[in-house]
Amino acid sequence: MYNLSRHACMSVINYTSDEQRELGSEAFEPAYKHIKTKGEITMTIFDELKARGLLAQLTDEEEIKELINNGKATFYIGFDPTADSLHVGHFMALCLMKRLQMAGNKPIALIGGGTGMIGDPSGRSDMRTMMTPEIIQHNCDCFKEQMSKFIDFSEGKALMVNNADWLMKLNYIELLREVGAHFSVNRMLTAECYKQRMEKGLSFLEFNYMIMQSYDFYVLYNKYGCNMQFGGDDQWSNMLGGTELIRRKLGKDAYAMTITLLLNSEGKKMGKTQKGAVWLDPNKTTPYEFFQYWRNVADADVLKCIRMLTFLPLEQIDEMDKWEGSDLNKAKEILAFELTQMVHGEEEANKAMESSKALFSSGNAADMPTAELKDVDFIDNKIDILSMLVASGLVASRSEGRRAVEQGGVTLNGEKVTDIKASFERDQLAGDGVILKRGKKNFKKVIYKN
Repeated sequence: MYNLSRHACMSVINYTSDEQRELGSEAFEPAYKHIKTKGEITMTIFDELKARGLLAQLTDEEEIKELINNGKATFYIGFDPTADSLHVGHFMALCLMKRLQMAGNKPIALIGGGTGMIGDPSGRSDMRTMMTPEIIQHNCDCFKEQMSKFIDFSEGKALMVNNADWLMKLNYIELLREVGAHFSVNRMLTAECYKQRMEKGLSFLEFNYMIMQSYDFYVLYNKYGCNMQFGGDDQWSNMLGGTELIRRKLGKDAYAMTITLLLNSEGKKMGKTQKGAVWLDPNKTTPYEFFQYWRNVADADVLKCIRMLTFLPLEQIDEMDKWEGSDLNKAKEILAFELTQMVHGEEEANKAMESSKALFSSGNAADMPTAELKDVDFIDNKIDILSMLVASGLVASRSEGRRAVEQGGVTLNGEKVTDIKASFERDQLAGDGVILKRGKKNFKKVIYKN
């Protein structure tokens, strides 16, 4: 239905491990070590990651380039099971694992059954909620199922391991002597991952997280020959701890590379809606809601997201960089379709596309009555649903808006709004804006213009 020039690797994405075995391993051979882009220019996988804006910090660029370009990297990315589903925040890491695997490298998905008992303090101002071992194990099982949509685990091409297998068996005195002796407390306290927590108080429990993550890398290096760790840019301090521990304990070199965090044009992490996180589990975020999230990204963010998250050829994306105005709506549809197809399959992506088009063609979106919001309508870059209803003219007062929400008569982009305190950030209303409906026949396109 949606006709796009496809990269050769796209057919791999939606297969589970069982389907991979049925098709045979030849269907999942690395799709590229070199990528043809413009004319006769040959691009390596490292060059592609750079061109897509994915690279942030590297311990040794030349060594990392040599390893991943020649399929010599056995690398890991860690996922702490803080919920029963992966979310958009994990999406770039999963796509990176896929890209590197297709270039002949071997990924290890490390599930943090052990580190999840502690909680990563990186980027947090408060302590994470403690989870029971049963909840952690359930979350680990959910992660495994979702990861199989992105990574080929057949025939030893990738591994999935749980750090609870070694962390839960550690003897405290032995850990202090064998590992703790290699860490400087003074140096640890300067790490970025601890700075926010230091303001409100950093527990000794969380202080140990860097040591645990570093020990993971050490174990994976010894047991599986894992010579590289990748992660989000906020993990840099923890990752350096691992490379240093391997050097001090074994006298060997290991490498670390961080990928760019997915931020919007205002510098905020992407992947949040009025309901909270955008999940990969269809029972927590429906395929339609997932599609709509990407369909509604700001004009300033859409091409960056296409470049960083999709597997479309760079040459095609370079052409899109010239698009502006109404063409950006087409770019948003492409982004939403590509990512929904990766996570939920082509059938669900097509359904979401049809539903989205039906929504925006209600009376023809271009001719739809429009309410424009200005900076004065926002408080701390946000506007609540009741204020939006009043500003759009769909209700005469906040009390009338409250009744409409409580009676289930308000939808935003086809999604029912049930919380009278629901609020929306300014960038969510930029670009195309949103379709706000009260009842079946009263609707407005609500758009922010500065």
